[in-house]
Amino acid sequence: MVAVPGRRPRLLLELDLTSAPIELEPDDLVGKLRSRHRPRLRGVLRTLHEAGKDDVVRGLVVKVGGAALPWAIAQEVRAGLAAFAASGKPAVAWAETIGEGGNGTSDYVLASGCREIWLQPSGELALMGVASETTFLRGALDKLGIEPQLDKRYEYKSAADRIMRSEFSDEGREALDRVVASFWDGAVETIAGARGLSVEDVRAAADRAPLSAEDAVAAGLVDRLGYRDEVYADVRSRAGEDVQLLFADQWTPPRRPVQALRRGKGFVALVEGHGEITGGRSRTGPRGRQLGSDTVSSAFRAARENDHVKAVLFRVDSPGGSAVASDTMWREVELTKRAGKPVIVSMGAVAGSGGYYVSCPADVIVAQPGTITGSIGVLGGKVVVAELLDRLGLGTGLVERGASASMYSARRGFTDEQRQRLSDMLDRVYREFVQKVADGRGMGYDAVHEVARGRIWSGSDALANGLVDRLGSLRDAAAVARERADLPEDAPVRPAISIPPLARLGRPKSSEDPRSLAATASAWGDLAALAAELRLPGGGPLRMPTFRIG
Repeated sequence: MVAVPGRRPRLLLELDLTSAPIELEPDDLVGKLRSRHRPRLRGVLRTLHEAGKDDVVRGLVVKVGGAALPWAIAQEVRAGLAAFAASGKPAVAWAETIGEGGNGTSDYVLASGCREIWLQPSGELALMGVASETTFLRGALDKLGIEPQLDKRYEYKSAADRIMRSEFSDEGREALDRVVASFWDGAVETIAGARGLSVEDVRAAADRAPLSAEDAVAAGLVDRLGYRDEVYADVRSRAGEDVQLLFADQWTPPRRPVQALRRGKGFVALVEGHGEITGGRSRTGPRGRQLGSDTVSSAFRAARENDHVKAVLFRVDSPGGSAVASDTMWREVELTKRAGKPVIVSMGAVAGSGGYYVSCPADVIVAQPGTITGSIGVLGGKVVVAELLDRLGLGTGLVERGASASMYSARRGFTDEQRQRLSDMLDRVYREFVQKVADGRGMGYDAVHEVARGRIWSGSDALANGLVDRLGSLRDAAAVARERADLPEDAPVRPAISIPPLARLGRPKSSEDPRSLAATASAWGDLAALAAELRLPGGGPLRMPTFRIG
């Protein structure tokens, strides 16, 4: 096809969901290199929600199978697929197989957002339900001579059970069973609605899974069988033989007439909250992404001090972590609200324990049905390795001043007095946590305690018990932020702090110098960003924190 100057070519969009899209850009060079071919979640979602209105976009082909996205993220992407399909343009999901040798339920829920589903004739459909398995370490620790001495508040705080126990507690099993049931019930209802089937039909098909390709068609779960070339040939016959292929996250909307600069206009500031909560700066470490209280606090301060910021959108995807760091971030959310700027939380795959602590004072909390949240509780203690050291022939000497100097030493257990002191501190942290939730949610202390006690909830159940305000995506939360701030529907959402890579390399003059507020704490991240700007190629010991609310 010969391109006509000034005319946009007709497009057939492609989306590969066989690997999980990236929501937060890596801040280290290795992470950037490893993720360079993966789609970006927010670019994908923008395309799915907006490209259906673009006349040059003639259709969408989505490859699924193998990604196993977290439930909340799968629901967010599926909503985008359904939005594109509602445009009436061809929206086709296809797979070589869905769950071969594993569980393909999450991938199939994604595919059901499209108008049509194809499966390779040799493939299978493993719509098998939802399951969660937990590995308990206590037996192995006993054999090694390692004794966990932990305490928790309260009976549902199952994070400690993985170390303290060799099987589920009754409460831990009850809470997890309810979350699994909530996810599966939601999946069945979604599939039934999309495929025009009854809930009973979907459950019956799942009980027979994995299904062969022919059986999947007979069950009404797959529309057609075919290979990739047949899928693309069929879609091209409807979209036009002259369409060009383009990855969905690389689509850009048509240019609008030049408008006056938005300088001086208001916008929504985006604050990112991803990873395990800790003090200091956000960074990537051996345990994965770390959500640093310094970084988040700086972002909220910058938003408060910027007169153009009219609301804050706080994206929280965190299992919790340090109680103190969580409290530091909680304070910044509170101060931002007091400054008259609405704070809207958008929960990702998980926003539990410390992730819920930092969310609870927000004006509005938006979660997906498949978000894991709650876990309002606390645990603390230490792991004692005295017996292990003895088996290895390692002795320990101690010189101390102060009765509590060695209280958290891993080489000796707690005394009775120290256990009581730990218990008292856990009680205090739990009371403060519950009271802050009660204040933030407009609930009584006893009402919060009833749904707290360390218990996890699905987003759907959290809505029912008052822990979140509505169900929806990051895009929905942004719309709420604009509405609360009385901004127009097209008001931009921008990072609370945006610093050019070259500026990051300069030495900050104070703790509130923008250069000290940069979200990345990685020198590799700064160098990679600098290389990109200049168009250059290349584009400890184990320890347990004292108190954790995650």
